[in-house]
This record gives sequence, C-alpha cells and structure tokens, in this order.
Amino acid sequence: MRYLSLVLVASLWMLTGCKTTQPTASIPIEEYRTLDTLVVSAPEFDLEEEVASLQEDYELARFNPSQKREHDLLHTKLELAFDWEKEQVIGKASLKLKPYFYPSNTLTLDAKGFEFNEVRLKGRSSDLKYEYDGQQLVIDLGREYKRSEEYEIVIDYVATPSASGGSAAITSDKGLFFINPRGEEANKPQQIWTQGETEHNSRWFPTIDKPNERCTQEMYVTVEDRFKTLSNGLLINSNKNSDGTRTDYWKMDQAHAPYLFMLTIGEFAVVQERWGDMLLEYYVEPDYREYARDIFPYTPDMLTFFSDLLGVKYPWQKYSQVVVRDYVSGAMENTTAVIFGEFMQGKKEDLVDVLLNEKIVAHEMMHHWFGDYVTCESWANLTMNEGFANYSEYLWLEHKYGVDEAQYNRLQEMRGYLAQASSDIHPLIHYGYADKEDMFDGHSYNKGGLVLHMLRTHVGDEAFFAALNLYLTRHAYSDVEADELRLAFEDVTGEDLIWFFDQWFHKAGHPQLSVSYDYDVARSKLTLNVAQTQEASRDQAAIFQLPLAVDIYTEAGKPMRQEIFINQREQAFEFDLATKPKLVIFDAERALLAEITEEKSDEEYVFQFNNTSNFLDRYEALQALAATDSPAGKAIYQKTLKDKFYGLRSLGMNLIDPSDAAIKAEILRLAEQDPHSQVRSSAIEQLMYEPSQAHMALFERVIANDPSSSVRSSAKQGIAAIYAQGDDLSKLANFEKDWEDIDGFDAISYLEFYQELAGKGNVSQILESANKLKDFTLNANSQWQRFGALKALNGLHAKLASQAEGDNAQAASDADAKVVAMIEAIIEAETDSQLKQLFRNFPNP
Repeated sequence: MRYLSLVLVASLWMLTGCKTTQPTASIPIEEYRTLDTLVVSAPEFDLEEEVASLQEDYELARFNPSQKREHDLLHTKLELAFDWEKEQVIGKASLKLKPYFYPSNTLTLDAKGFEFNEVRLKGRSSDLKYEYDGQQLVIDLGREYKRSEEYEIVIDYVATPSASGGSAAITSDKGLFFINPRGEEANKPQQIWTQGETEHNSRWFPTIDKPNERCTQEMYVTVEDRFKTLSNGLLINSNKNSDGTRTDYWKMDQAHAPYLFMLTIGEFAVVQERWGDMLLEYYVEPDYREYARDIFPYTPDMLTFFSDLLGVKYPWQKYSQVVVRDYVSGAMENTTAVIFGEFMQGKKEDLVDVLLNEKIVAHEMMHHWFGDYVTCESWANLTMNEGFANYSEYLWLEHKYGVDEAQYNRLQEMRGYLAQASSDIHPLIHYGYADKEDMFDGHSYNKGGLVLHMLRTHVGDEAFFAALNLYLTRHAYSDVEADELRLAFEDVTGEDLIWFFDQWFHKAGHPQLSVSYDYDVARSKLTLNVAQTQEASRDQAAIFQLPLAVDIYTEAGKPMRQEIFINQREQAFEFDLATKPKLVIFDAERALLAEITEEKSDEEYVFQFNNTSNFLDRYEALQALAATDSPAGKAIYQKTLKDKFYGLRSLGMNLIDPSDAAIKAEILRLAEQDPHSQVRSSAIEQLMYEPSQAHMALFERVIANDPSSSVRSSAKQGIAAIYAQGDDLSKLANFEKDWEDIDGFDAISYLEFYQELAGKGNVSQILESANKLKDFTLNANSQWQRFGALKALNGLHAKLASQAEGDNAQAASDADAKVVAMIEAIIEAETDSQLKQLFRNFPNP
C-alpha cells in the first residue's frame, strides 16, 4: 500500500503542471454471425505486403511468468547484528530446503551486495563451492538431492544494502535502511527498518526472493539495549549481553513469503492492548504515546469486522503496527507487523474526522488475508493482493459510516484509475509489464477494488462473501492467480464467470458508454439507447457484457427498477410506460466502472438531486448543474448546506454565492457549528475569497476553540490572507510564529501569503525574509512545509529579479543572487528523492 508517496507526488505535480496523452488503438476485423453460419469479412490485401508485415510481428510479446520453483524453502533462521557507522548487516543465515520436484545438485539464492565469510552445509566444517555475481549466489551442493531429502545451508555474510532504483510507489529498492545512523541529525531518531516488496529483502539476507515462495522464520537480533525491536511473529525471549547489547529472539511459525519478512529497530514507545487473547501492539515515537490508539484507529473493531465478514478469523499470532521515519512508501503489510510512514503520526486534534488513517489501517489489515495468507503467485497478479486491500477501505467505511461515505471513497478511487487510464492502459492481470515495480499503479489498486465491487453487485452479498471464504480456505498459505478466484466464485454461484473475468481481469480498459433516452407518446414506450464507444484492440474489448439496473422515475417517490444486460456495440431497450418519465437513472446501483455520457436537462438534474438517495446520484446532479452555471442550480447549492452528508455540504460550500446576506450568515454559522471539520474548514475557506477584517474575530474564536487542528489551520490561513492584503511587515512575525504548525496543502498557501507580504518590503527586508525561509526549509520535517517554503523562496527570487532594473538594480541583483544560492543549497541538501525531483523546477523564472 503506497499512500503517501502516490498522493503527495500527484498532488504536488498538479501545482507544477503535467501532460497526458490518450493512447490510440486499431479496431480489429469483426465476425458477423447469422444463426449457425459464420461469415468472416476481411479486406483485400497484397500478399507481399502481408508477408512483410507478419515477419515484422514475428517476435514474442513480453511475458513475465511466475518463478519456476526448483527448491522449496522451508525455514529461515537469521542471526543479525549491525554496523551503524558503515551501514552494514552482519549476519548468519541458516536455510532449510528441499528440491521442489526434480532432483538437484545446485541451489540459487538471491543475495544482492553481499560478502561471504562461509557457505556450508549444517554439520559440515568445509565450505561448499559457489559462484557469485553480486546478485545471485549459485551453490554446488556437493551431491544430488531428491524431493524427499531436506538439507540446511549455513551462510555467514556481511550485507551492505544499497539502492539501484525505485518507483513512484516504492521510492527505493534498498531493502534495509539506516536512519540517522551516526546520530548527525539532531531532530531525527536513529532507526533501522526494512521494505521487502517487491524483491528487496535479499539485500539484507539470502533467500529465494519471489512471491510464490514461503517459509517459517526465526530471527535473533542483537542491538544496543536502548533500542526496541519488532519483527514477524512473537518475541520469544530477550537476553542482555555483557557488552551492553541485547539479543531479541523472534519466531514466526506460520509460513509466509520472504518479501513479507520485516525488522524495525528504534527508540519507540509501545502501547499494548488485546483482541481476545491476541496481543496488539502500537509502536510510535515517545511524544505520541498517548495518541497511539488514535493513530491506529479501531484496530480491534476492524479485526472483528473483517474476521466475521470473511468467515475466517484473523489467521496470525499477533498484530503489531509501527510508524518509522523517512519511509520509502506509504505502508507495508509485513505479516503480523505493519510499517507505516510518519505521516500517520499525529495528536488527537490532528486526527479529528481524518479517515486516511482508518483507510490505511483497514488496507494493511486486509492484506493479512489477501496478500499474506493467500499470496499472488507473481507480480503480474498483484491485484490479487492489492485489489482486495483497496476494496477493504470501501467495506470498512460502509460498515462504520454508511454507504454515502463508501461511495464518496469509490468516487475518488474511480477518478484515480481513470486519470492513469487516460495515458496508460493495460490488463489488470498484466504479464507484459516492463518492470515489476510498474504494477503498483491505479490498475492493481483502484481498478482491482472497483472490479471486486462490480463482482459483489453481480452475484449479491451472500454469494460474494461465501466465495471469498471458499477462496481463502481453499488456498490458505499458498500462492494464487486470478482464475483460482474465478473458480471459487463459480463453485459457489453455479455460474460460469469466464465472461466477467476475461473482460475485467485479463483485458485492458473499461467501457465508454453513450446513453440517451426517447419517449414515444403514441406507443407509451420509453427507449433506452446505449452505445459502447471505447476503442478496441487486441488487449481491449470492443464489447463489454454489462448486467445492470435502471431506475425509472415517473413521479417523486420509489422508482420502477428494470434489469438490463448490455452485450452489443449498440443496443436499444424498450419499456412500457404510461407517461413520460421525470428521470432515468442508468446504472442505478452505481457499481459500474465506466465513463458514461448522457444528456439530461437542468430540470432532470434538479429532480435527481431532490429525489434520489444515493450520494453519487446527488453528487452527479450537483456537478452537472455547476458545470452549466444553471440558474436552477442556485437553489440546489443552498440546499446542499443542509444535506445529510458532509461531502455534499462541503462541495456546496464551494458553489454558493456568499454575497447573499442569508447565505453569508449560514456560512458564518457553519464555520463554527457544523459537526464535521471538513465543512467548517470549507466555510472558512469560502470567507477567505474576500478577506475582511470583519472576519478576524471569527477566525480568532475558531483558533481558540475548535477541536480540529485542520480547522484551526484554515482559520490561521484566513488571518494570513487578511495580512497579505495589507502592507504591515510587522505581521511577518505572526507567520513565523505559526508556520511550524501549518502542514499539508495549507502549508503551501500559508507560506505563499507570507511571500506576498514579504515581497512588499525593500530589498534588505526581502532578503531578511528569504533567510528565514531558508532556515525553515532546511529544518522542517514535513515534505509539504519544505516544498511550500522553497516555493515561497522562489517567489521572493522572482520579486527581486523583477526589481533588477532602475535605481535599486544592483542591490536587487546582488540580493537575488543570494536567494538563488539559498535555493540551490536547499536543493543540494534535500534527501527526499520525490521532493528533490520536484525541486528541479526551481529557481524560476
């Protein structure tokens, strides 16, 4: 699960601009069937040209199969110590194996960047012969072993983990990370943590580093006594050594994949509770001890919910969660011990109405069934892990907060997938990937979850969860591919589901539908016209088969529901209807993954908002009315301020006209009294569009009284906007006092307001503000703060550059050169790879 890196990069790039292009594809020759006679039409062709063309295509398509299993890794025992100064792992690995089926006299292990002191069979004193290329260790076993014979290899080694690359989802493939190893960064703890997915754990211990391998494990970890350790399984014992170190013994006696092995070392506060008889642990930095249960919210409730829903009780010995510094991803589902990035950490006031933590806890927890207990057999099948984890967020939100919240989340997931699909489209099960790291994208995650929701809608809740139960119990502690999920669903429902899995899992793309309605008064018939307009190719279906529901409203109240099955490129459905309908809702369940174009009048959209209960129906109506700036929409916008769902109240807040006195009064009321922090923030932001001293008292009350730090941050933004309007440079001190407390997107705009006011000073005053921004940037822990501060510093550079003419030209030019040097020094000092990439846009102009 890769939340922070994906969300942050995507969001920041929106500020700097991006460009995507729509891929093109050719439409294949179609078959025409008439009863049992098959007629295939084909264009005339030149034989020589056709042969030449075919010869050009005589090349195997790229295909990434599951790893062939030559040996079965049964057990891994690791004895580990660490050289913090050299950032090295000093280890001994004892690996128990046997041939998978065929006899073998050689063993190949993944081991990247190792030095070997000893490679031998257990119980033997002499070394085995081996070859090593820096990536793989090929061992001559000395004789041939049959599949009934187990053997144990002992490897004494030193590993120096180093990165050779990374991806948008996992920014480094280093495997094991030393954080502040020499204690040189005053405000950062010393830590060691690991990130094994995809095949990076073989940078710190030798293994068969493939997802279709699994084994049990033991880990003996020797550290300074001040550190706490965390690994998979249970802590069996902890012994202090005479040299001031301590050795912790961790044991995992349930088999899992090597990429799920983990280790974390640091000075953590550990908060414990129990779920029945099972231990739950929350590892956080000491300053956050009292907020640990808020940081990992509803953990016991989720364990109960998912266990009951799936009919398979959480299958592992314990559940631990830990927050680390400088994490290279969002979170990782290491079996029994999940790692999260520091963005999860916050005080209670920072977590009011924040669902991100809940969604990520749910996501990583669900992996303990889908990913850890049952594991994708290859990275091409990654959605068998990530699609389910993604969908767990919908399931939890639906259970805890209701269907509106779940649909709100589904809307965001749909947008994420469609954004990627506009420029990069491939099958959900994608054997043709260029790099396995590319599989961590909007297909494996977003589309995977959206497809599962369609499958649930098609078969019904009872069958859906019964099939998941069968799938989990049938494939416990094993690796799977998509067809094994299909077979479980077919065995439960009795339905052949090849059509569903073929178009959604094995082919690329999604339907693009043009929908229109006609009512024939004379015939009392409603005609629903549907055209599939998506481009077709070898990988993408020309025709999707789509069973769905249509709701027809003839008056306010309960609609008439009709089930239809779309299976043609162009199709018409007729319904007997005595009167012209007031509204037709296509895809009434709002489950379909598709881009749908349909024309409705403003009158229909007003009816839709007022008479449908589904959040997505009301949201669609609101968006459509806003897009046309319809006069009919104005009353609807005002009505949203009293909607039952905060998401629509917040959206409506951005659409209303605050110049109306009654609306203005309602905004002022909601800024302090709405029960949801997002709406209170939206109300304050609406007031910021026209900063006024009249709002100052309200902003100050909010800062003093609101329980949510995000709402208080919005109020500080409001005050900042008022200050930026003026030219009182003494107010810069107010910004500087608070800027450490402003984070997220707010940090960017807050620092922009600071830049706007600072830019009104003379050259020396601008330079003084630039120096303060530089110091803040270099010391800020938050990526948002560092980006916002550098962006503001760049704004001051632009201001000075514009003054490099006239009476102060030389002074402005000299000051500007200093600011440019500051920007370059900040870029040089930045250690976060994502920010460093973004910083390349500076200085500009």
